[in-house]
Amino acid sequence: MTRKGLIFLTIGVIAVALVYFLLFRDTKTSSGNISPEVFARQIKAERAEKDSYFKTSAESPFTDKTQFKGLSYFPADLAYRVDARLEPFADKTQKMVVQLSDGSEEVYEKYAHAVFSLGGDIHRLLIVKQKENFSILFKDATSGHETYGGGRYIDLEPANMTGNQVIIDFNAAYNPYCAYNPNYACPLPPAENTLSIPVKAGERYVEH
Repeated sequence: MTRKGLIFLTIGVIAVALVYFLLFRDTKTSSGNISPEVFARQIKAERAEKDSYFKTSAESPFTDKTQFKGLSYFPADLAYRVDARLEPFADKTQKMVVQLSDGSEEVYEKYAHAVFSLGGDIHRLLIVKQKENFSILFKDATSGHETYGGGRYIDLEPANMTGNQVIIDFNAAYNPYCAYNPNYACPLPPAENTLSIPVKAGERYVEH
């Protein structure tokens, strides 16, 4: 290669590296996890979208939308986005009866337990399935204080459940509709899904 060609090649490599840096400087490419800055922006956008939906949709649990000023949230925190190990049930047909807030019942499939580390301890939560929806219904030390006393929910994406691993993002924890409107009947978390630690992530609860 000529000296001139080498110079152009070097410039090209530097240019590619610069473009890569500008495009991906906010991400942690080694682990695939996004940076706190990008994560916070994503969470902010998702929350704004939900507030807009609750403010305008006929399906909103808020009947008087003129008084709705937006939901209350904990700050986005990547520490509450954890990798968990799945422990599937040997019997794939296990069912469980879940109590609802109005005293009725629903039947869910017991899908697996998720085992993860949070707050310096190991925890275990049951994942339930209804139709094609995977969920964690849980309580923690904030329940009835900073968050809804009836517990909160996390919906799991099947795409994030691979190889007996699952990503649990407590920043996505949300209150059921019955927290805002008593006309709704909501599933109550099973007793085993009570965490002893405070999970200061996701939706908080303020009576509207």
